[in-house]
Amino acid sequence: MDIQNVLDKLDRLFADNRVDEVEPFLLSRLEQAKEEKDYGSYLSIGNELIGFYRSVSEYEKAFAISEDVLLLMEELQLDNTEHFATTLLNTATAYRAAGRYEEALADYARALRIYETTIPAGDYRFAGLYNNVSILLEQLGDNEKAAVFLERAIAIVEKQPDARMELATSKTNLALICFKLQDEKRAEQLLTEAIGIFRENKENTDAHYSAALAGMGEACFRMGRLEKSLSFYQMALEEVQKHFGKNDSYRLLCANCAAVLNRLGRKEEAKRYEEGTL
Repeated sequence: MDIQNVLDKLDRLFADNRVDEVEPFLLSRLEQAKEEKDYGSYLSIGNELIGFYRSVSEYEKAFAISEDVLLLMEELQLDNTEHFATTLLNTATAYRAAGRYEEALADYARALRIYETTIPAGDYRFAGLYNNVSILLEQLGDNEKAAVFLERAIAIVEKQPDARMELATSKTNLALICFKLQDEKRAEQLLTEAIGIFRENKENTDAHYSAALAGMGEACFRMGRLEKSLSFYQMALEEVQKHFGKNDSYRLLCANCAAVLNRLGRKEEAKRYEEGTL
C-alpha cells in the first residue's frame, strides 16, 4: 500500500469538506493493510483514525482503535519505540478530550519516558507533548505545573524558524495561565511578544491573533489602562468578526467593550455594544 496516497486522499476529503466519507475510507484502508500484513501502514492509518474519532467526539471508537494499535505494536516488540510513544500521545489526547484525565496523564507520562530514551533532547516532538501535558494540567487546576510545561514547549518552538504562528499561540496560552497565577506583568510581556509575532504577517493574521488581542485587553483592564484595554478589545472584535462572524466570542468581546466604556463613563457607546447595534 502506498501510505502517502492514502494520506493525500485523506487531506482532499477534509479540504472538500467530505467529512462523512473519512471514516469508511480509513476503515477500508485499515482492513486492506491488515490483509496485506502491511503493519507500517496499519499503524499510520490507525493513528489517523484515533485523531479523527477524537475530533468528532466518538471517543469509544478512538479508544478501541488505540487499544488495537498498541496491542499490535507490543506483539511486534515496538513498545519502546518513538512510534509507540506517538500513539500513546494520541490516545492520551483522546482521553483528555473525553474528560478521563487520570488515564490521559498516565499515557502522557509513559510517552514522555519513551521519548526521553529514543529521540534527541529538544526534538520538536517534545514540544507537542509538553503542550498537551500543559493543557491537561491546567484542566486539573495545577496552573503552576501547566506553566512549566508550556515554557518547555516554547523553548523548543522558539528554535524552529517555520513555527512563528505556533510560537505566538503558545505565548498567548502561557499569558492566560499567568492571569490565573495573578502575574499580570508576565502576561503583558508574553502578549506583547505574541502580538508582535502575529503582526509579522499582518495581511494574513492567524485566527489565534484575536485571543492575543483580547488577552492584552484584559491585561490592560486589570492594570487600570482603560483606553488601551478598549482599543485591544475592539481590535480583537474586528479579528473575530473577520474569521468567525458574530459568534459567541464576538458577543463576549462586545460585553467586554461595554464594561470598559461604562467604567470610562461613556454610557451611550457602551449601550451600542450591549445591544449589538455597532
